[in-house]
Amino acid sequence: MKTLFLSCMKQILVAILLVLITASACKKNSFITGNATVITSSDSLHFDTLFTSTGSVTQFFRIYNQNDQKLRISEVSLGGGAASFFKINVDGFPGPVVRDLEVEANDSLYVFVTVKIDPTAANLPFVVQDSVHIKYNDQEQWVQLDAWGQNAHFYRNRLIDANETWTNDKPYVILGGLLVEENVTLTIEKGTRIYVHADAPLFVDGTLQANGGADENERIIFRGDRLDIPYRDYPAAWPGLIFRDASINNSIQYTTIQNAYQAIVLNNPASNGQAKLQLKESIIDNAYDAGILAISSSINSENCLISNCGKNLILVKGGQYTFNHLTAASYTTSFIQHKDPVLGLTNFVKENNNTISVDLSASFTNSIFWSENSIVENEVVVQKEGNSNFDVSFTNCIMKVKTNPANSTLTGVLLNQSPEFETIDTQKKNFNFRLKDGSPAIDAGIASGISIDLDGKPRPVAQPDLGCYEKQ
Repeated sequence: MKTLFLSCMKQILVAILLVLITASACKKNSFITGNATVITSSDSLHFDTLFTSTGSVTQFFRIYNQNDQKLRISEVSLGGGAASFFKINVDGFPGPVVRDLEVEANDSLYVFVTVKIDPTAANLPFVVQDSVHIKYNDQEQWVQLDAWGQNAHFYRNRLIDANETWTNDKPYVILGGLLVEENVTLTIEKGTRIYVHADAPLFVDGTLQANGGADENERIIFRGDRLDIPYRDYPAAWPGLIFRDASINNSIQYTTIQNAYQAIVLNNPASNGQAKLQLKESIIDNAYDAGILAISSSINSENCLISNCGKNLILVKGGQYTFNHLTAASYTTSFIQHKDPVLGLTNFVKENNNTISVDLSASFTNSIFWSENSIVENEVVVQKEGNSNFDVSFTNCIMKVKTNPANSTLTGVLLNQSPEFETIDTQKKNFNFRLKDGSPAIDAGIASGISIDLDGKPRPVAQPDLGCYEKQ
């Protein structure tokens, strides 16, 4: 009898356990009703300046189900519907409306958002806004969206085969590349902004005349077309300006070239015997590989800043170069480690185990070559091979070197004396290469006939400061 009783009790307990397990399973597999705890990873998404018709980077937020049961989200939708500038995709399902989404307990789903602004007649930036509407269990939440847009001139795989002038009425966005044909001049007016895509080298077989003005709003700017954080500060955002064999009579003044792979590349001398590039009052910054790479070419430069590039200034296989009031300075940042000299200069290249040397004439006057806290001991490296003509001089310069540059004439050069730049903050990427009070570069130059500095401000005739900026 006792055995029968125990057997019955076991059967009852098993049945109760099965009921509890089933109930628990049903609870987990059932949907929560009534009030539910739902949060989003962000209450708003902001898109920086965009160019009409090119779209944007994709941003996203997550919708979290913080309940111990599944949640059915009845709808995720754009307030502006199909007419919205924004587009959404919810866990792989495209909008503008996505319905009946299931989110497991303590799980989440992704909402991806892009924006595309159609061209308008307006030339100034404008803002577009919308919201993502989330509905569940008779409850609602919103995530706000906004984006600044701007109309622009768009050129894709553009060939410029006749003289052309770009005005500053709207930015220029270059996609796929651009070529200025031989015997053709592209003129860029003051204040023009050129934004270049990652696949778009700018080739110049003819002539580029980019002459901006001293005021900030008159400077010409070349940079990548990604202006959203964090991409807007990345180096190698676009290939760079490439002046090929046939190119002549190029002029760049009051121009800023940022975030390129190789900002300026020059191949071979100009066929007319003149300097291939006149480069004045300009800034080259944050180029991943080279600020300037010149191969057997020719440059006349005044009042230029080349900063924080992988290799600031590389002049190889000879050529003719004159740099006056140059500041070449680099500091390791989170983008680029400073591990190459700010100036590398040779009269040769090696091709197929053969050394090819070419005549070299290079002078650097009233200039600064500097870095700090880096593995580079010699910021100026000059190399000579072969029997070609070789004439390299440094006059009234500051340079950081452990060993003086070889095969060079040094006159009035200050070795390893910090120029004392105004602000160097590598963590915040805040660099101001103007001179502090007490800098050894102040009044250390010689007369060179240059009456202004990089800012267009006056220089004294007799004793100018070294570098691109004059202490005012």
